Amino acid sequence: MKESKTKCLIIGSGPAGYTAGIYSSRANMKPILYEGIQPGGQLTITTLVENFPGYPEGKNGVELMEDLRNQALKFGLDARRGEIIEVDFSKRPFICKSDDGETIIADTVIIATGATARWLGLPSEATYNGFGVSTCATCDGFFYRNKVVAVVGGGDTAAEEAIYLSKLCSKVYLVHRRDQLRASKVMQDRVLNSPNIEMVWNHIPIEILGESKGFSKNVTAIKVENIKTKERKEIPLDGVFVAIGHHPNTEIFEGQLTLDEEKYIITTPGCTKTSVEGVFAAGDVQDHHYKQAITAAACGCKAAIDAERFLQ
Repeated sequence: MKESKTKCLIIGSGPAGYTAGIYSSRANMKPILYEGIQPGGQLTITTLVENFPGYPEGKNGVELMEDLRNQALKFGLDARRGEIIEVDFSKRPFICKSDDGETIIADTVIIATGATARWLGLPSEATYNGFGVSTCATCDGFFYRNKVVAVVGGGDTAAEEAIYLSKLCSKVYLVHRRDQLRASKVMQDRVLNSPNIEMVWNHIPIEILGESKGFSKNVTAIKVENIKTKERKEIPLDGVFVAIGHHPNTEIFEGQLTLDEEKYIITTPGCTKTSVEGVFAAGDVQDHHYKQAITAAACGCKAAIDAERFLQ
């Protein structure tokens, strides 16, 4: 059985993982990073990133992650394709196993597996993902200034997205399958008192409509169905934001680390320490508030520094 030893194992890539790789490599920790099933994380499905510092003209999400990866490789990061499928945090050094059968023996572990947006499951949703369909208003709302959009969902996330977009867009439809929001009372009041947010109660999306011109695609409408009457209608618009929550990628850590009720890893306030000494968490896997590339990168930096200091 193949075996590797390292001062620091980083599980997951994306802004948090690659930044942790940069800092831990520069600290001579000789880190090993497993990139997971989606190398580069969620940003690799984003067409243009305009809010990451250092790129005044914006940057394609795939290219941005490639830049971070190459920077980490420059300092000696051992980045490996594949994923970690099993961990044992019961004692140090920690024992982790990859999907290709290798055993990694690590003095510290940084978890940067991220969170996956929950999607509606519509074929048309996948067709226009990145071309009018998004799961992040803070990331992509800027592209819809003075345009018409819809937000799908009924919880706090959907309410927050709708309120944020209402400050940029001429009109925001909030599509919800029930006749009242699940969001907190404060968020409900803000939504219902926003003049350019229109509620579409008791409806579910059944198709996202659009058009293609060469290599370009864009959304033109959303088709919704009334769950009570089964009546269908089309709402002309320019973009659709799916806001039905995120799922942190923490399955292999259940029973090993303390998770909150939504399965996010709980870290000590002000740092990246988890419930197990020597194990740290960075990025969206422990953050269900900001969910931004730059905050994930900053968290990856913190995790690498925390891991380095732990070993001193």
